[in-house]
Amino acid sequence: MKISVKAEYALQAVFDLATQPGGEPIRIADIAKRRKIPQKFLELILSNLKQGGFVESRRGADGGYLLARHPSQIMVAEIIRHVDGPDERRSMAEGFEDLWTRVDEAVKGTLGSTSFQQLADDWYAKQNQYVANWEI
Repeated sequence: MKISVKAEYALQAVFDLATQPGGEPIRIADIAKRRKIPQKFLELILSNLKQGGFVESRRGADGGYLLARHPSQIMVAEIIRHVDGPDERRSMAEGFEDLWTRVDEAVKGTLGSTSFQQLADDWYAKQNQYVANWEI
């Protein structure tokens, strides 16, 4: 499975929105800075994700983007499929067809069953795992 840079940035943007507290709109410039995504490219990506029903936007001084659905309802595979389209089958060398089919199915299964809530929860757990203890 190939994932384009555009899809990778889309995943990063959705993850960023999923990990922000409070459910308030997040400015494009803030996402771009945190995720190191070119802002103009991110604007196009978020517009595309808005058309797909993954994010919504708010106008005004306090405007920005937020998720259109709860992170537990957005699967990683949905974002990749929306941005990159259906996965194209690669040509397979003789003798490896079954192996690569199983690999593709495993990857698709993992991406299709992993929500952004799960990613956020895992990320938070790792962040809290290494809290410094300065007691002597």
